[in-house]
Amino acid sequence: MRLGIIGLPQSGKTTVYNALTKGDAPIGHSMGGRFDVLTTVVDVQDQRIDILTEMFNPKKTTYARITYTAVDGLQKGAGESGGMSGELLNHLSGLDGFVHVVRAFESDLVPHPDGSVDAARDLEALDTEFLLNDLNIVERRVEKLENGLQRGAFKNKGEAQKELALFQQLNETLGEERPLRTLQLGDEELKILRGYGLLTLKPTIVLINIGDDQEEISLDYEHPQTIVADLRGKLEMELAQLSRDDDLESLEMFMEEYGVTELSLDRLIRLSYDLMGLQSFFTVGEDEVRAWTVARGATAVEAAAVIHTDLAKGFIRAETVAYDDLIALGSMAAARSAGKLRQEGKIYIMQDGDIISVKFNI
Repeated sequence: MRLGIIGLPQSGKTTVYNALTKGDAPIGHSMGGRFDVLTTVVDVQDQRIDILTEMFNPKKTTYARITYTAVDGLQKGAGESGGMSGELLNHLSGLDGFVHVVRAFESDLVPHPDGSVDAARDLEALDTEFLLNDLNIVERRVEKLENGLQRGAFKNKGEAQKELALFQQLNETLGEERPLRTLQLGDEELKILRGYGLLTLKPTIVLINIGDDQEEISLDYEHPQTIVADLRGKLEMELAQLSRDDDLESLEMFMEEYGVTELSLDRLIRLSYDLMGLQSFFTVGEDEVRAWTVARGATAVEAAAVIHTDLAKGFIRAETVAYDDLIALGSMAAARSAGKLRQEGKIYIMQDGDIISVKFNI
């Protein structure tokens, strides 16, 4: 999973990036609209993996991973002055979703470029840039499809007409200033759109970046595949750096003082999994205890493919036990004796925390 941390200049993107990655990238400067990226891969710290590691004592422990990339270069008015650069668009298009940082904090040291702080205004501004980008792509595709159908240029006229109807629907939605993720699109329609890099189609976490002593704010912003959350970016960055430096005494003191019960990285990972509709399953043994990520609703054979394509090709069955059952019983042998180690077929729907061993033959 690759999520882009985006936002307007001086919104606190780098601060949030440092909070999420325990990093110390320089903050407080503007890139002047130049495209630039900071990227870090973080482990998904899952307590279940730690407990399974204690139980199996493997040679290796592997956590699931998420890539966060802070993207600079987004500006107001880009859509009216030639649009975003091709390099920036290519990067944004390749991401699975966005963490949109919206400024709500006041600071004399970091003045807002517009002279005043207005979270709703800034959120709408970047939304508009993405809408204009997608509208440009969609309008060009509609025109190409219409011209091609008039000339009889498509071998499969029916497929072209189906695609045209889809893009006309997208065009109407964008014309109403609604992001494309508000549409209930099926798997076949999403497959058609996969190569177009439509930005408003991507799931988005909107992070309202508030000050250390600031009350949480509420924005009227409800869309499908969208999560809105508050974050004290500067405070969370300081806490993350204390955690990185193993200054646990200071970390606990500051967390208690500010009422922080969960570090931002753990919270955002949880929100990211919810946003993307993902869940974890595990493989265990003397060699390795490992966490894997799969879509909610995925079948056993789809989970096998995540581990290795050969497992899916030669899939016979999956020996499966729920994490809670294994921990309660204490061992695989006890789980088997209690009837909790199940034999599941290809169409079994994976559950969060399932521990599986795939039997296959090629």
